[in-house]
Amino acid sequence: MAVKDQTITDRYALYCGDCCEVLPSLPANTADMSIYSPPFAGLYNYSSSERDMSNCRDYDEFFEHYGFVVKELHRLTKPGRISAVHCADVPRAGANTGGGLIDFSGDIIRLHEKLGFQYCARYHVWKEPLGVRNRTMAKGLAHAQVVNDSTLCDVAAADYLLMFRKKGENAIPVGHPTGLATYAGSREIPRELQQYKGHQGNQIENRYSHWIWRQYASAFWDDIRIERVLPYKESREPDDERHVHPLQLDVIERAVVLWSNAGETVVTPFMGVGSEVYGAVLNGRRAVGVELKASYFRQAVRNLADIKPEVKEQELISVDGG
Repeated sequence: MAVKDQTITDRYALYCGDCCEVLPSLPANTADMSIYSPPFAGLYNYSSSERDMSNCRDYDEFFEHYGFVVKELHRLTKPGRISAVHCADVPRAGANTGGGLIDFSGDIIRLHEKLGFQYCARYHVWKEPLGVRNRTMAKGLAHAQVVNDSTLCDVAAADYLLMFRKKGENAIPVGHPTGLATYAGSREIPRELQQYKGHQGNQIENRYSHWIWRQYASAFWDDIRIERVLPYKESREPDDERHVHPLQLDVIERAVVLWSNAGETVVTPFMGVGSEVYGAVLNGRRAVGVELKASYFRQAVRNLADIKPEVKEQELISVDGG
């Protein structure tokens, strides 16, 4: 296994290396959850490395390599537990001239089902159209396109969080005995509900937790704080994509709170600048992250350096020999 660098603490383990080499060295059925954004099949190019899946020759080759990662995550995941995949549908070549979209999310679903996961849910993360236009400079989102020929207009498409469950019985339920105590989102929780926070009695009466659950249980998350992300600009190299944006911490925190217990281990194979590890550790979980690109890895180390949540004692997944 080629690990170029690593940072290991009692709360997280960060590895700079190829996830296709690191994941097989981890013991089976030891991950309580995984969450990550895969490379978007060449939509963005993150590095010049031949190991980088964003540099695959074509869409089919990408899924051949990505399938290896999903297979390994299935092996690592405990029965009954969740793998959450953040993605979006991607434009075909020439999309700004009517090329259309590729059903990337659907292909991810079909791959997971083929490899033993059960598809459970699709959450939509709403994007404000002008913000998307300004970030991506998509011609089809410009008002001028409406004026000239609106049949070629784009949509400010939602991101998706796809929820997959490994088949089998979950040995340790993910419970919330006093309900949901924290809310990761942009709305203001009604003041009159504060008295129910951490309610110890009949959970039907815990109106504070009920309010949070209604936001989370919706298929449309229009309250995600899009700019609530970890620092990442310092990790960019001159040839990086300018509009690459880390996964929002609100999305990560919702997922790890809903689908893992405090003290459990969350795995992310495409760590980037450490967002998923950060969100897991911030919420009292332990985390294992793998990142191929050295500049992203170094930024992840910086981002994780000062985080100090309370966590339960539990062994991290360790890399053999590491």
